[in-house]
Amino acid sequence: MNNFLKLRTAFTKSIYLIQEQPSLKRIIQFIANERKCRTLATKVQHTSEDSYLEFKGNWPNEEKQCFLQDMRIFINFVDEDEEQQLLSEVEPYMKRLRYEYDHWDNAIHGFRETERKHWYPENRKIIDKIRNTGFADEIMPFVHVLDLSSEGVIKPHVDSTRYCGNIIAGLSLLTDSVMRLVRIDEEKCQQNDESNVQQNYRTQPEQSHTLLASSFHANVLLPRRSLYIMSNTARYHFTHEILPNAVSTFRGQPVRKDRRISIICRNEP
Repeated sequence: MNNFLKLRTAFTKSIYLIQEQPSLKRIIQFIANERKCRTLATKVQHTSEDSYLEFKGNWPNEEKQCFLQDMRIFINFVDEDEEQQLLSEVEPYMKRLRYEYDHWDNAIHGFRETERKHWYPENRKIIDKIRNTGFADEIMPFVHVLDLSSEGVIKPHVDSTRYCGNIIAGLSLLTDSVMRLVRIDEEKCQQNDESNVQQNYRTQPEQSHTLLASSFHANVLLPRRSLYIMSNTARYHFTHEILPNAVSTFRGQPVRKDRRISIICRNEP
């Protein structure tokens, strides 16, 4: 027992001396900081917006940099409780509606939708959080709620600048999904004031099925409870769509979309 006590005393003194030596303390602190930095770098890389973007085709570098600025993803923008809060407010009304398969502009199939101006106080905080994150000014007073069935699709289209501004922010609830944005000339989607087609809320380019082969594009993973903010060039120079399950993949892995509710905020045109 005496030998054990001597050994413990010697070990305690050694630790004390090491800690008192400035150079050794700096070495120990340096190693600890290095480990911390490596851990932090791993976390940052894992949560980087780039990890939710998949670029396809020959992207010009300048266009790619603009796209990275104009297509932003915020993971876990709301938590599970906040998601349930939103659903508890919109579900009673949505359940009274039928899913539609003949949209007036042929851009969406298997959907039901509404617009909501007034929200419960706790959900209004979430809407304000979206506004503060994605918009410099006020958003349009009516927030779009889009309920897409598990087999529903949103076809490639460009939203008209006549009815909303240069920013769209969408909160994805209930399921993961993949959004695809395909580069297209602005004139093909008729985004100009003289166009008669501009009267439509959404414009689908002619022969949109040929765009993928002739243009570069990006697949964007939209995890459940994430927020996407699409602005400027991503709004005007790309069609966007939610992929059907038959072709919904991200980096070679299938992403099955179930029923999806999105809360969509826009700024004034």
